[in-house]
Amino acid sequence: MSIEDKKVKVLYIDDENNNLLSFQAAFRRKYRILTATSAAEGTSILNEEKDIQVIICDQRMPNTTGVEFFQIVRKAFPEPIRILLTGYTDAEAIVDAINKGEIFRYIKKPWDEFELQNAVQNAHELYTTRLQLKRKVSELERKNDELNRFVYSTSHDLRSPLASVMGIINLARMENSIVDPNNYMDMIETCMNKMNMFIQRIIEYYKSVRVEDELAEIDFENMFKESIKICGMQRPEVKFNLKVNQPVKFVNDVFRISIIIDNLISNAVKYQKPVSAKPIVNILVKADESEAQIEIEDNGIGIVEEHLNSIFKMFFRSTNTVSGIGIGLYIVKEALAKIGGDISVSSTYGEGTVFRIMMPNYADQNRLPDSN
Repeated sequence: MSIEDKKVKVLYIDDENNNLLSFQAAFRRKYRILTATSAAEGTSILNEEKDIQVIICDQRMPNTTGVEFFQIVRKAFPEPIRILLTGYTDAEAIVDAINKGEIFRYIKKPWDEFELQNAVQNAHELYTTRLQLKRKVSELERKNDELNRFVYSTSHDLRSPLASVMGIINLARMENSIVDPNNYMDMIETCMNKMNMFIQRIIEYYKSVRVEDELAEIDFENMFKESIKICGMQRPEVKFNLKVNQPVKFVNDVFRISIIIDNLISNAVKYQKPVSAKPIVNILVKADESEAQIEIEDNGIGIVEEHLNSIFKMFFRSTNTVSGIGIGLYIVKEALAKIGGDISVSSTYGEGTVFRIMMPNYADQNRLPDSN
């Protein structure tokens, strides 16, 4: 790149030729300068020239003002930084233009060479910073997308051989073709199930992060009953007490709420005491026009107090007495954040745990979540 190419590229628009000549005389060695005598000519140059970094425009020109010109330029050419020159006290128009982002700075005429040079330098630094940030964001988005595709693809590819191994184990048991006095088959099956659960959690996390919101009407009673039916198979002796008070239409993200419920119900069952005469999970749901409050209480092993602030971290496990991978509650927290909800926990070690959830009701279209 030549020295000339490294110079800041400036477009100066002014209907007075003397001002253009003065600017060229003062800054031709510092900047690559393009000039125009009207907004129309300036627009034409912007269409033809690339990489214009700073635009300087006089406020008072025939047919249009500098602020009006910048209002148009900002939409069509958002990258260049805009500086307004004015010899008049158009304070209201200038303040409005600054507030709306049409201009970066304004300089009073007749301009001071040092002040104008400083303004151009600051504008160029802002232009460079924005360009670098845009590139970094684009690079991060690309890498994040590649990582997510890799994780999702790998997770699905791993499930296929897992299913094959599980099928072979079941077939061997049905045919009694293997003598296994040391229960190695059970150990293999346990490991395979653990790996399958880990992969399933990765897929859930991927979908929760990447899938767009799909708002639909929620029937909490049916959703909890389905989850209880599936998760309860882990320990059929666990008793569930479900109370749902939902007198209104409730709308939110069905997919993410199902992930939240499944993980919490599964945990409530899994973390029961190894030997308990009356394992119980109490579920209370109250929904109204603004939100749903859900409470899931179990009489399981509980969580020690010093672990309560860490249980929502990825791969954190509060106990080694129960098999798990420490990602379920992290997924719950992330999914709730996506739908605008929140979760808290209280627990007494050896007595049980209570999770309390709040999630908003988007039945009122005016309360829809911000897509950003």
